[in-house]
Amino acid sequence: MTLRKIGLHPVGTVRSERSEPVDDGWDAIPAHIELDPDQFTPEALFGLDTFSHAEVVFVFDQVPDEKIERGARHPRGNRDWPLTGIFAQRGKNRPNRIGVTVCRVLKVEGLNLYLEGLDAIDGTPVLDIKPVMEGFLPRGDIREPDWSKALMAGYWD
Repeated sequence: MTLRKIGLHPVGTVRSERSEPVDDGWDAIPAHIELDPDQFTPEALFGLDTFSHAEVVFVFDQVPDEKIERGARHPRGNRDWPLTGIFAQRGKNRPNRIGVTVCRVLKVEGLNLYLEGLDAIDGTPVLDIKPVMEGFLPRGDIREPDWSKALMAGYWD
């Protein structure tokens, strides 16, 4: 099977006090997204502040090629957790380096979207921003293994 390549252009950039990809404590880090003024006007964010949350799609652009995982690994290198395929975890060492996070919308000012819970470091390219709508949330019960709950224990705190 031959897949065609696609090209994506960032819509903005993450601005944050965190410049290193540390695994935990993301809620304590103030962050906002600056939209690219060459592509957008403030109208692009009109109405987003009427939503409690936004989903941010970004690129882990600082992950070097040699760190990309295409098979399985122990999450966070913890051998107490099972060997898990890259598509069964949310690590930054993904084949296309794409991250997705649901964040609390704090405010919109001009071309800036202020968020809580954005787990991306300063300078990260943002590919898209979408409002979180109840109709797009998971339907039915959510199931996850115990190791994933342990992994997330300090992620936001």
